[in-house]
Amino acid sequence: MGTQQILLIVLSVIIVGVAIAVGISMFGNQAYNSNQSALSGELQHYAAQVVSYYKTPIAQGGCGLNANNLSPTGVSTYLGFDPTAHTLTTDNGTYKVTLAQPSDTTVVVTGLGKELKNGNHPLIITRIHLGTGLIASDVSAGLQN
Repeated sequence: MGTQQILLIVLSVIIVGVAIAVGISMFGNQAYNSNQSALSGELQHYAAQVVSYYKTPIAQGGCGLNANNLSPTGVSTYLGFDPTAHTLTTDNGTYKVTLAQPSDTTVVVTGLGKELKNGNHPLIITRIHLGTGLIASDVSAGLQN
């Protein structure tokens, strides 16, 4: 009778240990997915602001629908990013503004999240095509630590 009780205790400890490990894994996955969703939401907000900047008249601090007035510094200033590094860091991650090409009307805003999953941070690249108004995002795993 004593051997059977010890066997049940050992089995119970193993089951509880596995349950804890699965719970920790699920929590980590959820944190990563939540961070990725938050990045996506902020990037959509910044994309809408970039379109607003492009359509705002020059006299009001915008681009005036003119690709010649489009610059990373102007976009960064309008969005509230650092105007020299063209970056912004929030609780969700770090964002960077670049132009696809200097003469193009495509602005690229990249977001790199803070959560880790398998050594990777969530990475979302949003391209705003100002001529057509198209906003496209690519979601992937980012840099490894």
